[in-house]
Amino acid sequence: MKRIGIADTTFARVDMARAAISAIKKESSAEIFRYTVPGIKDLPVAAKKLLEEERCDIVIALGMPGAADKDKMCAHEASTGLIAAQLLTNRHIIEVFVHEDEASDEPTLAQLARKRAEEHALNAVRLLYHPEMLARLAGTGQRQGYEDAGPIEGSSGGYPGH
Repeated sequence: MKRIGIADTTFARVDMARAAISAIKKESSAEIFRYTVPGIKDLPVAAKKLLEEERCDIVIALGMPGAADKDKMCAHEASTGLIAAQLLTNRHIIEVFVHEDEASDEPTLAQLARKRAEEHALNAVRLLYHPEMLARLAGTGQRQGYEDAGPIEGSSGGYPGH
């Protein structure tokens, strides 16, 4: 049975893990392991622990950095740590960050956070169970949490024959 790890934070203002877990349960029978940490810079070690100690096949790292410059810097540092953890473990960590300044009001921000978490959870399921689905979506301008941008005119998207 496949194992999916969810690393999230108490700093986030939306329970993005709940949305991700719900989406995963609808699409797969994977075991889910959740590890909640205080802040975004704690996500790299949480993700690495899920991969190594819980033997997860993939991890989704959920975070909601604030709008201040310091928060953006912390998000960058966390992102760098997540990349390092991927390289050290040779497994995917899907980074799902929603910055507080991505929406003009709280209800829209909450909706964006839930939708992005759900859509990236589906990407994690696809990576584990149906990687060919992602290949078919290549070049199609997918945007998690927002409307898809679509391919640039004249671009076929996907691979020949599909």
